[in-house]
Amino acid sequence: MEPSSSKSSQKSSPLMRLLGWSEKKGSYALSVILAIIGVAGSMAAYFAAGHMIAGILTGQRNWGFFLYWGVVAAIGYLAYLVFHFASTAISHMATFATISNIRQLLAKKLVHVPMGYVLDIPSGTLKSLMVEKVDSIETMLAHAVPELTSNLLIPALVLIYLFTLDWRLALAALIPFLLGMLCMVGMTRDYATWYGNTVTTGKAMNDASVEYVAGIEVIKAFGQSASSYEKFSRAVHASAHAYIDWMAHCQVWANGAYSLAPATLVTVLPLGCLFVAQKTLDPATFVMCAVLSVGIFPPLYAAATFADSLAQIGTTVDEIAKVLDLPNQRRATKPIVLENYDISLSDVHFSYSDQEVIHGVNLEIKAGQMTALVGPSGSGKSTLARLIAGFWDAHSGKVRIGGHALQEMTAEQLTQQIAYVDQNSYLFNESIMNNIRMGRPQASDAEVIACAKASGCHDFIAALPQGYQTVVGSAGGHLSGGERQRITIARAMLKDAPIVLLDEATAYSDPESEVEVESAVGKLVTGKTLIVIAHRLSTIRDADLIVVMSKGCVEAQGTHRELMENCPLYADMYTAHIGARDEA
Repeated sequence: MEPSSSKSSQKSSPLMRLLGWSEKKGSYALSVILAIIGVAGSMAAYFAAGHMIAGILTGQRNWGFFLYWGVVAAIGYLAYLVFHFASTAISHMATFATISNIRQLLAKKLVHVPMGYVLDIPSGTLKSLMVEKVDSIETMLAHAVPELTSNLLIPALVLIYLFTLDWRLALAALIPFLLGMLCMVGMTRDYATWYGNTVTTGKAMNDASVEYVAGIEVIKAFGQSASSYEKFSRAVHASAHAYIDWMAHCQVWANGAYSLAPATLVTVLPLGCLFVAQKTLDPATFVMCAVLSVGIFPPLYAAATFADSLAQIGTTVDEIAKVLDLPNQRRATKPIVLENYDISLSDVHFSYSDQEVIHGVNLEIKAGQMTALVGPSGSGKSTLARLIAGFWDAHSGKVRIGGHALQEMTAEQLTQQIAYVDQNSYLFNESIMNNIRMGRPQASDAEVIACAKASGCHDFIAALPQGYQTVVGSAGGHLSGGERQRITIARAMLKDAPIVLLDEATAYSDPESEVEVESAVGKLVTGKTLIVIAHRLSTIRDADLIVVMSKGCVEAQGTHRELMENCPLYADMYTAHIGARDEA
């Protein structure tokens, strides 16, 4: 099932939006109820203390009276321990399930949105969102939902009771608390700006870290250690200073809030003594008011500790929603019947952000033939290939396979029609067997090995200590570029799709493996509709159709001989390529 959009809840509070992504709403409701009972139990001790002190003042000598209120206090405290533990356990189990669900929603969403949206998000940002940011939700959901609710509700009820005892002392108890809240307001002033700055600098630090680690080989090879480290160091210091500046802004206000808010006795004691002296308040009521005024603050203090989480959670929820609200690619829900695999592009336009990079392309690619896309860097070759593969949807115009627009097929059906092999040759940190089997998950080991032999990688795999069970490392880092390319070709062979898209499959091959890779490619495309992005023009001389791209447009198309005679751009590119090859 595709992840649903959260746009309908964009006007809701961050908490409501989080709960909208949860399947454990009943568990959260139960945890809130248990937390309320627990906080009520903790307040019972203050009521009991008030009654016992009042009993002493009124000359109470019955030991049963004090035993009764002592038992009430003990039961209340025990209830607090039991119900608080139960509430916390339930809310944590619900939260871990919710965090897991959010991560799954994000992962599923990335599969269903156009590739362009995913590529626009730096990998460090995505990693931070799916790991650290989603983890930060734990405090809000597991603690704030039950504890914030209960720690606000019970003191509010106690305060109402205080007003029934003596409204003057109830107001007096509110004065320091309100002053503390004013300080809290000052502390959270411009909170979104301060926190947003830490988020921005944190993202920059994550991206710089990923770039530094991923590019360490290039950094060392070209002697850029100092400059690259300086860039990384600047990002780290910027993130640290963002937090330091924010904390400096908050410090004075926080000290004021946590000093003033609990100081209820500063106002209640002198006024209470005055009222008792004036005989407008009896001593027992005064004692009860004083004790309860002290008891109000601990739950409120506990609630205030979640203020930071409440303020931060909005930014985190917005980041999650920004991904979940990305538009899904338009795909059908039922597969169609394809009678052939001819590919056509009709007045296709495509833009990155606001810049159009493909301008009204019209193209016919016949099934079973080899079509080459050539042109200078940035001419739109790879973009056009990815539009054909359905990685993006054209902003206008149509891309069709067998006379049907890509949007008329299901996502699974379109994926089954095309094998895409690009120059990056990405492999997962799995065994070689599993990496090849990804082309067709239900394939047997024998079928996997047959494709490995056909692609020319069986011999080097068999020479490895663990053979096909060898784990290739992150992004296939334990293998050479040529070895990775042959494995990805084996994966594409196993898929056995009728259309093959090759983005310069020999780009990273060393001279020794280039012949083997080209031989593997030849076996892969036998009887297929082949579209190849060519940088080495000598490899596509025999193509049935060569399409010359320039600045996002089709400059010319035809056979090699026709283009050499009629397309100066192609002739110049081919001559330059042959000259460079001969010099080499």
